[in-house]
Amino acid sequence: MRSLLHGYLRNCTPPAIDDFPAGFFTEIQRQHGAIVLHAFISIYLFLALAVVCDKFFVPAVDRICTALNMTNDVAGATFMAAATSAPELFVNVIGTFITEGDIGVGTIVGSAVFNILAVAACCGIGAGMVVPLDWWPLTRDCLAYGITVSILICIMHDEYVQWYEAFLLVLLYGVYICIMYYDKSIQNFAKGSWICVSNFLKKDNVKQDSVLPVDNDHHQHNGNVKSASLFTDTNEKKLSADASLQVEKIKNDDDKSVSGENDPKVSDMEIACQEETNQGNVEEGNKEVVEEYRHSLWKWPSGRSKLTKTTWIITWPIHLVYLFTIPDCEKPRFKNWFPLTFIMCIVWIGSLSYIVAWMITIIGDTLMIPDSVMGITFLAAGTSVPEAVSSVIVAKQGHGSMGISNSIGSNTFDILLCLGLPWLIKASLTPAEPGNYWVKINSMGLEYSAISLLSTLLLLYLTFWFNKFKLDAAVGRACLAMYAMFLVLATLIELNVFFPVNVRTCRRTELKS
Repeated sequence: MRSLLHGYLRNCTPPAIDDFPAGFFTEIQRQHGAIVLHAFISIYLFLALAVVCDKFFVPAVDRICTALNMTNDVAGATFMAAATSAPELFVNVIGTFITEGDIGVGTIVGSAVFNILAVAACCGIGAGMVVPLDWWPLTRDCLAYGITVSILICIMHDEYVQWYEAFLLVLLYGVYICIMYYDKSIQNFAKGSWICVSNFLKKDNVKQDSVLPVDNDHHQHNGNVKSASLFTDTNEKKLSADASLQVEKIKNDDDKSVSGENDPKVSDMEIACQEETNQGNVEEGNKEVVEEYRHSLWKWPSGRSKLTKTTWIITWPIHLVYLFTIPDCEKPRFKNWFPLTFIMCIVWIGSLSYIVAWMITIIGDTLMIPDSVMGITFLAAGTSVPEAVSSVIVAKQGHGSMGISNSIGSNTFDILLCLGLPWLIKASLTPAEPGNYWVKINSMGLEYSAISLLSTLLLLYLTFWFNKFKLDAAVGRACLAMYAMFLVLATLIELNVFFPVNVRTCRRTELKS
């Protein structure tokens, strides 16, 4: 139906709402206020996505990665990225096979920027501390994703995705997995080469400045201590309090030795204060964990804040449904049920994604906003909630590189598999026109959005580089500002403010005539 309409309506695009079930309200009722209900449903389902990710999905993925003996950063870039990108995969399947529009591509491009900038902003601001980052996972994932986005731009340039181009994307994901499998060897080679280059530069500059080599050695040493403590133990689920204090103590001792502080009283006092502060934070965090564990679904959270009580009431129906449908692998009796937990999480994420796409499409149709704009903005942010939640969780535990690797690795999976696989099936098995094995891209603005995406990736890496690979609140605020700028620019492009890139959506009267 939709492909036939494209042949007759060259000056407008059939609305995607016609490819979903009929809603509970008419168009007139939606325009007079019923659309608010659809917005509330969308927000509530986004919250349900966050709950299933936070409470069930992250523990299941953690146990699977432990069973597979995967390192944290590689697990974040592959397995966790693939699973947390399930909403984008289902949305693009809906956009490719059901609506045959740009809501799937727009969602993936928009969620990619969300994962790069907004997730980094959430980690930097929400972690509440300076999160150290390992330069190798960031460099590896940014390089892989930069190549992926460049290929996507070339594919979308002519507004057609051929079957062999889609097959290339799927094939490249297999190459990406192989690179992750041999990550240790590649990492050792890259770090060895970096040390050789650093030593060569030190020999050239040793006569000019004798302080600089000591500073660089100290920086490298700290990076190794943090990297070893955060990423070596694959069976580690959370960073223990003792390990956190030991890392902090080593860092303070190194700072004291390099900077040449000779006052033992001042140094001991600083270390003691720092340890006392950390111990207080650890005790407070442990207290919160204990309280959260004791407060069951059937017990009112007395003694907690009003916000906690309100959240408990709002999310109570969500937890009730999940209680009877998803086994909690964190409980002792279900600790070996993590494969079923993982599968049920994927089922719930897929189901919720369909309803969310339906609600967002209704909102866009009522407000006369193109599908690509709704995908880049609202749907992208909503479907990326699992990435944001899981990344903030691991960032608070000290696994900063895993959180960022998760977000960037999710983007690589989004383009190579969430776009490539549905495109390959659609172009090869069910082409829009007989003999034409391609998928049509309706909006030319998505190419410009992809170019902007490549620019944001470069800006993010340079930001981490100049900040010495540390994620803090300042970097988080900078990423948040860049994300807001991207949303404004991409929306203006999709709305044909600068130049025509989008064909308008057909009105009901045009379809009836």
